[in-house]
Amino acid sequence: MDFVEGEIIHIDKPLHWTSFRVVKVIRAMLCRRLKIKKLKVGHAGTLDPLATGVMIICTGKKTKFIEKLQAQTKEYIANIRLGATTPSFDLETEIDAEYPVAHITKERVEACLQQFVGTIEQVPPVFSAVKVNGKRAYELARKNEEVELKAKILVIDDIELISYDLPDITIRVVCSKGTYIRALARDIGIALDSGGHLIGLIRTRVGDITLDKCLKIDELERFFDEEIGQKK
Repeated sequence: MDFVEGEIIHIDKPLHWTSFRVVKVIRAMLCRRLKIKKLKVGHAGTLDPLATGVMIICTGKKTKFIEKLQAQTKEYIANIRLGATTPSFDLETEIDAEYPVAHITKERVEACLQQFVGTIEQVPPVFSAVKVNGKRAYELARKNEEVELKAKILVIDDIELISYDLPDITIRVVCSKGTYIRALARDIGIALDSGGHLIGLIRTRVGDITLDKCLKIDELERFFDEEIGQKK
């Protein structure tokens, strides 16, 4: 493999790692083995630190394909806790309100999910990388500044209820680029006359790339040694 000319690597991003950290670690590993100081490395779609799963990394001239790769359909497995909300719509921030869940049935959840299939409008989370007047929304949100984001048009191809164990539900979501699963958790909570926030997220597919085709971070050292031909 020629990582300087350009390659595409599929990674299973670990929990608590930022997407930037994955890129930084891979760049450092490659530069050290190739004995170079600089190498163009980028990712095709951010994953939140509290999410795991498929992440596509491009090197060299293959970084030109990032925009095309980002546009591919994505699939997620999401764990949502109903009956409570957080400002970030996930576990990054503390619970700020609680709501009843006794009225929620499995049938009601299944019917609710179908409301989100198709072309929908979604307001991104304020704790997100969306830019507001040149600044990231999360930077303003963490300073407790007022942030107002506009709704975006996106497409959800399919939603399936995988498990129902109140207050928790697990869903499978197939969706377009730009979908915030955290925001979907918020909207599902509202649609169920309750609240909701994300407690776990796995990106299981990007285009044709599934988790079983991805390298774990602890497999990278050996993978690069084999591909570059440097044996320890």
